[in-house]
Amino acid sequence: MAKFYGIGTGPGDSKLVTMEAADRLGKLAILYTPQSKKGGESLAKKIVNPYLKNTLIIKERHFPMSYNKTEKMQAWKEIAEEIKTDVQNGHDVGFITLGDPMVYSTYSYLLELLKGEIETVTLAGISSFSNIASKLELPLVMDEESFAVIPVTAGTEKIEQALTLFDTIVLMKAASNLPLLMTLLKKLNLLDAAVVVSDVAMATEKITYGMGEINPEEKMSYFTTIIVKKRREQYK
Repeated sequence: MAKFYGIGTGPGDSKLVTMEAADRLGKLAILYTPQSKKGGESLAKKIVNPYLKNTLIIKERHFPMSYNKTEKMQAWKEIAEEIKTDVQNGHDVGFITLGDPMVYSTYSYLLELLKGEIETVTLAGISSFSNIASKLELPLVMDEESFAVIPVTAGTEKIEQALTLFDTIVLMKAASNLPLLMTLLKKLNLLDAAVVVSDVAMATEKITYGMGEINPEEKMSYFTTIIVKKRREQYK
């Protein structure tokens, strides 16, 4: 019986795709790839290219990167219906997403619309912050330490609460409001406890230890994550 597979690609390097995901990618009949901009190239597709068969049907679909929930929901519903039809016609269908499908992923919205309508299977991927922690040999949590993951789009109050209450804080989508982050980290004396990583596992990867010398107006890659580790102020 045909199924719909949500597949995590990992953060950027094709070698970080799991064996399970690579195997499944090679067996799909149809693959949906997300586009943040119409006509734009999908980074997730570039990552999985080595595992795709020549006969695979690839459907590139635009997912609006917008704060307009009505616009986004309409796009999700239309794509979900198309996926549902493909599966009901007997095709194994996949959808690829950067990192892990259960962490800030568009796939989660598709899953919500399709679960119960067709059979679904989700294959985990390596999250960006897990990969960063391993690369830096920086344990995210030990013993009784606490850990939080929060997007910078959550706003000042929630970010400050996380920075105050938790021992390790992962700040996702960090490039969206660098001035805010700099202000809060300075206020809480955490600039030296932060490490900034852009484009992890990509050719353009950049790692910056500490944020004291960073210009708040600097334009950073969309794929920028900041890890604040209070109990380990020095990363080197």
